Amino acid sequence: MDKGNVKVIPLGGLGEIGKNITVIEYEEEIIVIDCGISFPDEDVYGVDLVIPDITYLINNKEKVKGIFITHGHEDHIGSLPYILKQLNVPVYGTKLTLGIIENKLREHGILSDCKLNVVSAGDTIKLQNLKIEFIRNTHSIADSCCIAVHTPVGTLLHTGDFKVDYTPIDGLVMDLERISTLGKEGILLLMADSTNVERPGHSISEKSIGETLTRIFSNAEGRVIVATFASNIHRMQQIIDASVKNRRKIAFSGRSMVDISEVAMNLGYLHIPDGYMINIDEINKYPNEQITIITTGSQGEAMAGLARIAFSNHRKIKIEPKDLVLISASPIPGNEKLISRVINELFRKGAEVIYDDLEEVHVSGHAYQEEIKLIHTLARPKFFMPVHGEYRHLKHHADLAVKLGMNRKNVFILETGQVLELSDNEVKIAGRVPTGAVYVDGLGVGDVGTIVLRDRKHLAEDGMLAIVVTLERESYSVIAGPDVITRGFIYAKESEELIEEVKNIVKKELNKSLDNRIIEWYVLKSNMKKAVEKFLFEKTKRRPIILPIIMEI
Repeated sequence: MDKGNVKVIPLGGLGEIGKNITVIEYEEEIIVIDCGISFPDEDVYGVDLVIPDITYLINNKEKVKGIFITHGHEDHIGSLPYILKQLNVPVYGTKLTLGIIENKLREHGILSDCKLNVVSAGDTIKLQNLKIEFIRNTHSIADSCCIAVHTPVGTLLHTGDFKVDYTPIDGLVMDLERISTLGKEGILLLMADSTNVERPGHSISEKSIGETLTRIFSNAEGRVIVATFASNIHRMQQIIDASVKNRRKIAFSGRSMVDISEVAMNLGYLHIPDGYMINIDEINKYPNEQITIITTGSQGEAMAGLARIAFSNHRKIKIEPKDLVLISASPIPGNEKLISRVINELFRKGAEVIYDDLEEVHVSGHAYQEEIKLIHTLARPKFFMPVHGEYRHLKHHADLAVKLGMNRKNVFILETGQVLELSDNEVKIAGRVPTGAVYVDGLGVGDVGTIVLRDRKHLAEDGMLAIVVTLERESYSVIAGPDVITRGFIYAKESEELIEEVKNIVKKELNKSLDNRIIEWYVLKSNMKKAVEKFLFEKTKRRPIILPIIMEI
């Protein structure tokens, strides 16, 4: 009997940071692994978030059986509220992961409509043809898992984000034994995290940070303000432990930090002894040397806690003499300038600042080369597809797999949207599906497209010039104007001569058209626009957006 083929389709997260989403399809069943977001580049003006295009899933919605989440980081769960509004299917994840997701869905007002199913590491969800198994791994957030998908064709193993930490904070080590067992039984395809494949050796255990933090806290003379990722519960626990050892009260600042810490405490993943946690409003009731503030903004984001503290925009926290600021995170590529600006401002305000270049106050949550090699050796896959990371990471991971003995023909670097089709003895790239990026701007999802972004870029680079004129249709005459308004092009009060010349050109064009009894708006606007564009480029070598506005009486 023909077993058919299984398809693996990455709809995001290949060759880019974030937006992780992988589709696995067998006959009439589709499952989705992760639903992440990415953050926009600087040239994508005004866009808040980037989510994956799920046109393929919408077109096959009757097949989609569920979304399976590896862990609770934004680049793996961030697009869920937007996707569930279009495709309301069951979501499966571990307790902490779903706790964080619940907060997001509540904010979007859809929690009561969604089906969330709590699983534990070791659990298997059985569908008609597919079995989805959660396997514990270690990462920079608790309750993180690999996912094995058992199909009639063979087993697919998706590592999710992982590192091999032999001394994790919660004592729950990665289930390498189960991965080894699956490897012996036969893994058809391995999809493995590539983020740190360029780093030789073995990543440092999260536990090592605790000793550094305790030492730094014991020497601090004033408040300690620590910026880290809100989702890094293990790091938060170590900051809390170091604070308690040094008899410091702990306050959380930043909405996501407050929300996630509350979820983690309620679910038993974060432990603060009685009497040590205080509200941010209470920090002035205690001496500075008894205060630790844990805040968001480790990436220098303008609206996050640390930047607002640095630039004196925070309503409740001002930098004071002897304040010590720890940035317990590495910069995400592209954020280096933002972080540098915040660090400089903190120093300028008189704080002492410690960051990863000065002390070991951060360790990565992603596997280095030796850990990646271990997973390949245990899994012994027939075929391999690198995931998670920029294109260079995928390429280096593919090369590493070949060095470990895989035939290069069995290693596939896919592009987003390409379809990898597998049978039990062969694999091929079989076309592609619609995919891409959907921009979220405020409450608008997908209403900012290429043309709008091009206009925003144009406005940012050259500004705009509006021409307002009032006509009387019956007499073919100009009643008022033209008036010229500029934004981001020139300062009108210092360029009166240029503005007058623009007005004269507009009058000349209007009179020429009106003398010929031309009153159609689109013709008048087009003639005005062309004449002014030509004149301004000759005079300034700039091309502002010209907006002719015609009113009639």
